[in-house]
Amino acid sequence: MSDAEQQGRLRRTAMKTVDEVEFSPAATPLAEKLLEPALEIIARYPAGRSRSALLPLLHLVQTVEGHVSPAGVAFCAEILGINKAQVGAVATFYTMYKRRPTGEYLVSVCTNTLCNVLGGQQVYDELSEHLGVGHDETTADGRITLEHAECLAACDYAPVVTVNYDFAIDEATPQSTIAMVEQLREGGDLPTPSRGARICSLRDMQTQLAGFADERDGAIADGLAGAPTLRGVTLAQQHGIAVADFNLDTPITTTKDRRDESAKAVKDSDPAVSPLVGRLPASATKPAAKPAEGKVTRVAKKAATKVKAAAEAVTHRHAGEDLPGGDVKNPETRTAEKRNPTMGEPDRTGGATATEPVPSNPAEASGVAQNTAAGDGKPAGDDARPAAASGAAASDVEEKK
Repeated sequence: MSDAEQQGRLRRTAMKTVDEVEFSPAATPLAEKLLEPALEIIARYPAGRSRSALLPLLHLVQTVEGHVSPAGVAFCAEILGINKAQVGAVATFYTMYKRRPTGEYLVSVCTNTLCNVLGGQQVYDELSEHLGVGHDETTADGRITLEHAECLAACDYAPVVTVNYDFAIDEATPQSTIAMVEQLREGGDLPTPSRGARICSLRDMQTQLAGFADERDGAIADGLAGAPTLRGVTLAQQHGIAVADFNLDTPITTTKDRRDESAKAVKDSDPAVSPLVGRLPASATKPAAKPAEGKVTRVAKKAATKVKAAAEAVTHRHAGEDLPGGDVKNPETRTAEKRNPTMGEPDRTGGATATEPVPSNPAEASGVAQNTAAGDGKPAGDDARPAAASGAAASDVEEKK
């Protein structure tokens, strides 16, 4: 099936109306705008797996509102047949789903380790001061939302700045970043990124993240690979290094589990499944031979056998069982009899009527006597000292002076 035919099938699947899908009053306004592309997204996934479409659907919601609003959460939940808490759990986990209105351009400055060392924090600080906003805040004109990013996966270009998730400035400085942001705010010609696709609005980017192509002519082909990216290739060319017998047209091989191959062979042997049975040689329908075990596999199996044997040899004692070696009573039984020697009344240890433990020696009795019980509002020993004791302490201080 060609790409055009595939797109046609998806669009035919998506041809439903709002009347055919029941939406709550909160979700209906979004459903009127997004139902067709939403159903097209869901049609990409196998039957019974529609919940997998939640991630692109959340991006789709942001194409209209610029963030994931409560109405967007309701729309995603109702079209997928899940509850809003499940949608909210995903929407609040990933930072690319914004929970409040975001500007037309999301400017992200990397402040992680390498970018920070090379000046990323200074770039962020000066840009924040220039715009008058902090992390995840939007300028008054609604054009710029600023955020610091933990990593933008471009350490060889550090420090880096992105606009709407596309690389905009490599080896950024405060001056170059402020100049780019001012160009974005003016609304004229957009700045040319150092790498990556042509800069677009955040809502246009959300459309792409939802799985729809960028329709701007040549937008994706604008950015070229930078020198750090090509450094390895450049060195190889300079020193005449090449992979022996390398061919760009060599197909990429794929491997499958041997069990899958044998299962496929058995399946193909069924005349009802494969019309080619009888035309293929017998070797083609035989299950794949079991591969020979290597030395590492044999050693691992031998070690696993020894561990299993040792584990089976361990005797596990359960509560209530007698101990071996002549000890006729286990600790649980001995403790119970010590608490209640005659067994003439129910054991009340730990109950509301339990009595204070009796000290077993003079030292313990002395310690218990001096340890005043705590009251409701203060810890033990925090009671006010008697006046006589306070006076004696004061006299001692005077005599020492």
